[in-house]
Amino acid sequence: MTRVFRRSLMFLIAALPATFALSALTLPSLAVAGELDQVIRDVQPKIVKIHGAGGYKGLEPYQSGFLFSAEGHILTVWSYVLDTDYVTATLDDGRRFDAKLVAADPRLELAVMKIDATELPFFSLAAPAEAEAGARVLAFSNLYGVAVGDEAASVLHGIVGAKTKMNARRGVFQTPYDGPVYVLDAMTNNPGSAGGALVDYRGRLLGMIGKELRHAESNLWLNFAIPTAELGPTAESIRAGTYVRRTADQQQNKPERPLKLELLGLVLVPDVLERTPPFVDAIMAGYPAVAADIRPDDLVLFVNNRLTQSCRAVRDELELVHYADPVKLTLLRDQQLIEVTLRAATAPAAAPLGGKLP
Repeated sequence: MTRVFRRSLMFLIAALPATFALSALTLPSLAVAGELDQVIRDVQPKIVKIHGAGGYKGLEPYQSGFLFSAEGHILTVWSYVLDTDYVTATLDDGRRFDAKLVAADPRLELAVMKIDATELPFFSLAAPAEAEAGARVLAFSNLYGVAVGDEAASVLHGIVGAKTKMNARRGVFQTPYDGPVYVLDAMTNNPGSAGGALVDYRGRLLGMIGKELRHAESNLWLNFAIPTAELGPTAESIRAGTYVRRTADQQQNKPERPLKLELLGLVLVPDVLERTPPFVDAIMAGYPAVAADIRPDDLVLFVNNRLTQSCRAVRDELELVHYADPVKLTLLRDQQLIEVTLRAATAPAAAPLGGKLP
């Protein structure tokens, strides 16, 4: 079976169910179908299949992404799949690469990965395209992980149902993102779809498919994509090098009196794994963490805007801060992002709150 035929077949499989299920959609004419087939051919090489962490309690170890530079920069969703040192990115032609996390922004639920490749087809994030309600769209993703090699990504045919702000649903849909979204009349909430590309009928990038979201009251799923205009500035700043990872020299350049968790009144969960997530286990009475209303089970995402994926990473970042300097922590609590600024305590406290000291 040729790749061209597989891709045409994938489009027909995706388009026909949507046509029968939605009275608002009609089967494209042969001329339009031919144009869309060419659009699909053009878009497929820009889609990336991502495999990483998962496999525990039904967590799928795969998701989708897409290229946004010729040098191998990949835009995808920030998720547990990337929480490992071994992430594989498979291109449309079947080539596999080790993908390294450059940076992530949980506020936008995006992550930028990098592979060692050049002269790749990609979506430009400059001058992003937009769509209004009723616009016909195509959603490209590796739903259900069906594409593991040079198989084509899945393509869903749908429409934009609405363009609205996610914060109107805060507390109903559990997500830290509260900006504009495209609400889609297409089944993009399937496992593995997150991070895929939403394009118009001209193949222009409209946005990135969001993670699975379930309505807390009605138990209905939300199909949505985050517009390119919301993602582009952050993704491009990461690609351009605005975000700078710690170097070995910086790690060695520690102050004589570094900041410690104990000086903030924070106790993290026992560090039993190489990448134990930095959840707060307890806070100590009389210390700055109490005044900042930090609570047990809060997850420390950033220390001074640097991503911390483990208890060890939190301690390492704090050791680069002088004990007398303020430190900003970004926490995740019940899918809400919370930012606090703390200064080390000048006097010891008596006891922990909400847990036990190690």
